[in-house]
Amino acid sequence: MQIGINTLLWTAGFTEAHFGLIPKAKELGLDGIELATFDFGTFPASKARQALEAEKMPGILCSALVAGMSLATDDDALRAKSLEFLRTGIKSTAEAGLDLFIGPFCSAVGYLPGRRRTGDEWNRCVEGLQQLGETAAEYEVRVAIEPLNRFETFFLNTAADALSLCEAVSHPNIGILYDTFHANIEEKNQAESIKLLGKRIFHVHTCENDRGIPGTGPIDWPGVIGALKQIGYNDWLVIESFGPGIKEIAAAACIWRELSATPEDIPRQGAKNLRALL
Repeated sequence: MQIGINTLLWTAGFTEAHFGLIPKAKELGLDGIELATFDFGTFPASKARQALEAEKMPGILCSALVAGMSLATDDDALRAKSLEFLRTGIKSTAEAGLDLFIGPFCSAVGYLPGRRRTGDEWNRCVEGLQQLGETAAEYEVRVAIEPLNRFETFFLNTAADALSLCEAVSHPNIGILYDTFHANIEEKNQAESIKLLGKRIFHVHTCENDRGIPGTGPIDWPGVIGALKQIGYNDWLVIESFGPGIKEIAAAACIWRELSATPEDIPRQGAKNLRALL
């Protein structure tokens, strides 16, 4: 398994001004870097490809539905806009020379209507993801959908629901992003949840319970790594944390304090801890 870092540790939107983060990630002991953007109009896909290739650094593209976007909404225009946003994300992934596009792509992060999702919302989301799968296949990109905890979305929280979603979508290019932070809130047993999802897991975020350094909190890391090995997962373990100085992310993820002495301590020590487990 390879260990990476998400650029949300330093910036809410990866642009050409942040190309220095690519060699920085290498210096911190990471095998790859997860580029995060919520605006594909400012994402320099082709130049990012050149920058990654120059450093011989593999990458992943990360995004999310924002500003009220949703694949589940009954607003036809908004649903179409959301689908087009995600299609643009897939095209940007391919243009950047990457093959994995990841994030919470069912409903906008932070949208909490105060009720459970409906069957109609579920069906609309399934239909949207099926269409997205066709675009992903065309561009030879895999899409990993991320369940979030109950405080960040009402739509998709658990491994069991994520499995049901994948089965309903039934497209080989659509899978699941498993995030240990969200699962720490929603799952009874992370190892069993990973085994339940099995080959549906396309990507893994290795986040401690407080979003700090992996391996320094109560998450059952030996169980997580053991279960990933058992299902034959041999891909990315990406550390996703957020800098408290990034206002957009601090507010969305409720980061009100420093999670380590320096932001760089999170990937530097986290990678060491994960490699020790591997």
